[in-house]
Amino acid sequence: MSTEYVVGQRDERPWGTWEIIAVGPNYAVKRIVVRPGQRVSLQRHAFRAEHWAIVGGLARVTRGTEIILLSPGGHVAIGRGDAHRIENPSTEDLVFIEVQHGERLDESDIERLQDDYGRR
Repeated sequence: MSTEYVVGQRDERPWGTWEIIAVGPNYAVKRIVVRPGQRVSLQRHAFRAEHWAIVGGLARVTRGTEIILLSPGGHVAIGRGDAHRIENPSTEDLVFIEVQHGERLDESDIERLQDDYGRR
């Protein structure tokens, strides 16, 4: 059974939602919504890098020891193996496009280093 992403795949998470909007050889594109005051786990990936483009709301990004504040039009690259997190410090939804690229693209390539919701 393949765990690779397929267009239209979506999931509800404690912090918001994600949906796959495109896939191709060694890339996948997600539209991600983080609800106000929420954040994803601090995590890293062994098999992929990511590029995030903010299209709505405000983002506070942790990449390694850096804290980066982004608004619509802002973007950031996350290298393979970089510890990272995105959070929504505002009262409106944060919406961003995540472009993943790498040799394996699926939800099993998430190593959670810290999580507000007790997930591993």
